[in-house]
Amino acid sequence: MVKRALELFGAPIYVRHEIVHNRHVVEELREQGVIFVEELPEIPDKDATGRPPIVVFSAHGVARQIRRDAAERGFQVFDATCPLVTKVHMEVARAGRKGDECVLIGHSNHPEVQGTIGNFDASAGGSVYLIETVEDAHRLEVRDPSRLSYVSQTTLSVDDCGQIIDALRGRFPQITGPRKSDICYATQNRQDAVKQMALECDLMLVVGARNSSNSNRLRDLGERLGCQAHLIDSAAAIDSAWLEGKKSIGVTAGASAPESLVEEVIAWLRDRGECRVQELDGVREDITFSMPVGLRG
Repeated sequence: MVKRALELFGAPIYVRHEIVHNRHVVEELREQGVIFVEELPEIPDKDATGRPPIVVFSAHGVARQIRRDAAERGFQVFDATCPLVTKVHMEVARAGRKGDECVLIGHSNHPEVQGTIGNFDASAGGSVYLIETVEDAHRLEVRDPSRLSYVSQTTLSVDDCGQIIDALRGRFPQITGPRKSDICYATQNRQDAVKQMALECDLMLVVGARNSSNSNRLRDLGERLGCQAHLIDSAAAIDSAWLEGKKSIGVTAGASAPESLVEEVIAWLRDRGECRVQELDGVREDITFSMPVGLRG
């Protein structure tokens, strides 16, 4: 969406927060004239051409107030919120309209979580609670357990989230959840692949950014299964010492890592000795999301 906006309108294009959590993607777009900001006040009322600024909301989503602020300032907005995040926003908004209480499972410092909380309307008397661990679930106190639901950040560990949900159900038997898990399919597919790979490898290299939640969960999962695992931004971050004594090396990547970075890592490994590259079978992802009307022309 950002690249398409550049094609149609030219630079500058403003993006609130990193469009995805990957430094290489962000730097490539910045070189093409994209300006990344953390808050809307950083964006001028008019760009150098005198037109209203074109603003893209990142894949992590934003609070309702930010949408209102952008509309009031006359920005031309294209919303790149992942549709799977939008699903969670709709779930918390529905709970808020009913005046219910809602538990959000997620990491407090993550922009997706901040945006999700910002889509809960407490004006009907409801409340939203953020929890991160099983211990948080055991300590949670609510007003009315009969009007309680839960949602989750889309990029969590499937297993960790499942344990927290079990703890919530143990304390609040009447709690309800989404008909379909909030964990995004790309996150779940990669975690399933790592579970298989960790059993077959001595070392795992996870290509992804340090601030990428789903990439960190892949590294954590590999280590939990007994495989030495490292999160790397690119091939340049590989330490040759990691390879000593290793016969089988697994390579995986976070959902936002460009394929070119994965290929770069494989080429780096090939350059350091004879090796056979095998791609493991996994779920073939064929889901696509439509481009907004204003970017289709």
